[in-house]
Amino acid sequence: MQEKLKELASRVHELREISDINIVEMAERLNMPIEKYKGYESGQIDIPASVLYEISHILNVDMGTLLTGEEPRMHVFTITRNGKGVSFERRKQYKYENLVEKFVHKKAEFFVVTVEPKDDVRRPSMNSHPGQEFNYMLEGSMKVYIYNNEIVLNKGDSIFFDSNYEHAMEALNGKTARFLAAII
Repeated sequence: MQEKLKELASRVHELREISDINIVEMAERLNMPIEKYKGYESGQIDIPASVLYEISHILNVDMGTLLTGEEPRMHVFTITRNGKGVSFERRKQYKYENLVEKFVHKKAEFFVVTVEPKDDVRRPSMNSHPGQEFNYMLEGSMKVYIYNNEIVLNKGDSIFFDSNYEHAMEALNGKTARFLAAII
């Protein structure tokens, strides 16, 4: 895991430099302290998926390029077989599987997200990112925290929201929750 994190951080660093964006400007555009951003680029801090999504837009590259180091090549369609998407853990509370990393010029990102139950009784850490998000529950139950609301979703339920608002997901009933996420 640590080696993959270093590779990802190195790609972000190199693409930022190629894009002629200095580190201070990148931190400002991401609305975060420069030290935190430096931690991302050095590989000392794991980069959350929401931040990767923002970085990909700032650098005008596909998120799949950041994750794999390869440019997407598919123009007409792409198939991702069960369990074969690019998996990554950007935050300890979530595991992501990118389902469309090979398609060129996507207008949305699609993931299967796994949320493991936690023993900690505190509210999960919140995040936000540009755009909108659609989540469809595949398995289990989870609580979605968004804009002073707590919404419980069960298998087959869905939610669509403005992802500029801080949000978080938490598995319920001591069981794993899985959902399909589309970030637009």
